[in-house]
Amino acid sequence: MHWRSGMNNSVTLVCIRGLLREARHWGVFATLLQRRFPGAQIITPDIPGNGRLNHLISPDSIAGMTEALRAQVASRRNLTLIAISMGGMIAIDWMTRYPDEVKSAVLINTSVRRLSPFYHRLRFSAGFRILKMLFHSPAQREADILALTSSQFANDTAQLAAWQSWQRQTPVSLKNAVRQCRAAIRFTLHTQPQQPVLIVASKADRLVDYRCSARLAQALHAEYIQHETAGHDLPLDQPEWLVEVIFRWMI
Repeated sequence: MHWRSGMNNSVTLVCIRGLLREARHWGVFATLLQRRFPGAQIITPDIPGNGRLNHLISPDSIAGMTEALRAQVASRRNLTLIAISMGGMIAIDWMTRYPDEVKSAVLINTSVRRLSPFYHRLRFSAGFRILKMLFHSPAQREADILALTSSQFANDTAQLAAWQSWQRQTPVSLKNAVRQCRAAIRFTLHTQPQQPVLIVASKADRLVDYRCSARLAQALHAEYIQHETAGHDLPLDQPEWLVEVIFRWMI
């Protein structure tokens, strides 16, 4: 991509989180992104049922989530979507149904039905761990999620305390968790997006096999970049690296 002229003054970056996560889970990544793009507007909307909108019912389709996020973005022109996991599915849907609104997208550790087998979209070992989470307390579930999605912070007590605090403040209901899971499981690629796409994957992802991202990159004819040691939550594990990758791709 070549956006050198006035790039920082014209870009709106919309950062989309995934299943059961909220805007605060972007952590230091959002701060570093703003520093690298000082003139850009950075928006971190929440999926209904999560974060600031945890009192609402989650849509049970990716299309419904797209509409909810679009409503949180005032000026829907020349957007670059930066999306992780289920957020990547929302980004794909947004790009294809509203092509005039989205200029480009960065998809991180995401997957699409029919392009990858179910046991890659959710690793077998991760599936068993997630089933066990259902019987754990909310605080323990946050510890389980951190251990499953992060390579760098799996045993970080300060990071875990922050996640547990956010969970107490804005808990995600079981009903909304089920609706979000249903939406992610059913999503598939119907239309090929025409915008530039960068796909970034973590080879050490313990939740989703990195080959899901590689296959998606092939299907979309997109540029593909891989980190060797980060976990599923790449913005948490390697925020500086990820920001630099995005910046270099956009210029």
